[in-house]
Amino acid sequence: MSQQFIIGMDDKLQPIEFFLAMANRHGLIAGATGTGKTVTLQKIAEAFSHAGVSVFTADVKGDLSGIAFPADDNPKVKKRLTELKIKQYVPQACPVVFWDIYGKEGHPLRTTLSAMGPLLLGRLLSLNDTQQGILNAAFSYADNEKLLLIDLKDLRSLLEWMQTHSAALLNQYGNISRSSIGAIQRALLTLSEAGGDIFFGEPAFKIEALFQKDLSGKGIVNILDATKLINDALLYSTFLLWLLSDLFETLPEVGDLDKPKLVFFFDEAHLLFNSAPKPLLEKIQQLVRLIRSKGVGVFFVTQSPLDIPENVLGQLSNRIQHALRAFTPRDQKIIKSVAQTFRQNQELNLENIITNMAVGEALVSLLDTKGTPGIVKHIKIIPPTSRIGAISETERQQLMSTSPFAGIYDKAIDRESAYEILENHIAANKAETDEKNQVAERRSPGRPRQSMAEAMMTSAARSFGTQIGRQILRGILGSIFNKK
Repeated sequence: MSQQFIIGMDDKLQPIEFFLAMANRHGLIAGATGTGKTVTLQKIAEAFSHAGVSVFTADVKGDLSGIAFPADDNPKVKKRLTELKIKQYVPQACPVVFWDIYGKEGHPLRTTLSAMGPLLLGRLLSLNDTQQGILNAAFSYADNEKLLLIDLKDLRSLLEWMQTHSAALLNQYGNISRSSIGAIQRALLTLSEAGGDIFFGEPAFKIEALFQKDLSGKGIVNILDATKLINDALLYSTFLLWLLSDLFETLPEVGDLDKPKLVFFFDEAHLLFNSAPKPLLEKIQQLVRLIRSKGVGVFFVTQSPLDIPENVLGQLSNRIQHALRAFTPRDQKIIKSVAQTFRQNQELNLENIITNMAVGEALVSLLDTKGTPGIVKHIKIIPPTSRIGAISETERQQLMSTSPFAGIYDKAIDRESAYEILENHIAANKAETDEKNQVAERRSPGRPRQSMAEAMMTSAARSFGTQIGRQILRGILGSIFNKK
């Protein structure tokens, strides 16, 4: 198979090639809304697939699903092919597997709390430092006691248990305050309502599922339907970060390959960095730097390169910049900064071009075979050979029914984990306490039972005494209030 592919033509109709061996040096696709980022992503993703490289990408608007079918009779595509004088154009589809956290528009995609870990879960719950410390202690306690944390009810039960036994846990795990436990429990309730009860569970997603190929050797394009998920930006970004982290922890070191094992597209990438604490930003930076040795390439897709922190942006060597709009002085500063990030081309006025490019045009700087950034070129993107736009619901269901993962992840299972174990402990402790109380009652001497006659006499005496007491009380009070 070819070790490079053409993504577009420059102003002189010279082809611009992307070298597969440079894909693990990562990349950036940027541009304002409506400038062609999604179609560019589709073009690059299908090229990787045709080269035998697996792909994972989120589909935020539903537009990427067309990659599963050959291109149709699209007049815009015909016009672009004519402009670029491309005569050899064969419509063809890519093998696709659809995934969906909610299990509606794709196979359910779940993970366990233990697999996600306390750091990412803390971000998902928006915990402060004190609450994060208690969450860390909970995971540590679960590890020490061999308690599986699979779903949200496991963690709820564990937090309740630790609160009840906080005195016994103080020396080893620190102070476990009721207020902090309550705050975490409320955050878990919010997460549950956002879909956490569906996302956390089993069967858990196995990362090996991303590396499949079809019978012809094409890489599978794994599409996460995010049309609903994107409404919860925190869950969306944390999930993708978890998936990237899982890839890093699971895959072996392979060094630089002729082509990557997997290319990971992170759409709406700015959501990953919004309000992220410093420890998490450091983790992301390290993850992006080191995952290249695992044979994985990462492409961030966002509106402006400045959405990406500088220490991460510096690691994205393949740049594709669509048009930006300059409506304010701040926008103009951004455009100037973006223009300066490219290896300059004396023939191009980048600041002017960035604001005037049409849909499907881009400024591109790609690595050559030696890993050197190429001089920036103004290009027109070659249309994908797959269909542009969303597919129908009937077409999606047909693909899901013939998917290699049909029936594997569809039905949730609930095996014994922390919740069941702790509930059994609570029930056993209650039974033991009840038994001790019964033994204590049997052993303690009680007063002899009264006969019916004795009981009647006692009741009468109490009544008589009460009447006398009331009379005395009334006499005393009367004498007080009658004094002049």
